[in-house]
Amino acid sequence: MRKNLKNEREKLGLTQAQLAKILGVARTTYTNIELGLKNPSFSLALKIKKELKAKDDNIFLKTNVPKRNKNRRLA
Repeated sequence: MRKNLKNEREKLGLTQAQLAKILGVARTTYTNIELGLKNPSFSLALKIKKELKAKDDNIFLKTNVPKRNKNRRLA
């Protein structure tokens, strides 16, 4: 389950059906994306990110990925 996606949707007080309607997709399509059973197209992912006002792409991951330290040198 993509908890970040669900959490961001719930912060805005939206149901899966409401967000699906805004996005122009079937509720089942959005539900499957949120459950991690289906991956959105690139254009749909951008729409989801915009509607949820998400800054990071981590909303699509099943777990959080720590940000890389920009000052860390690779060996």
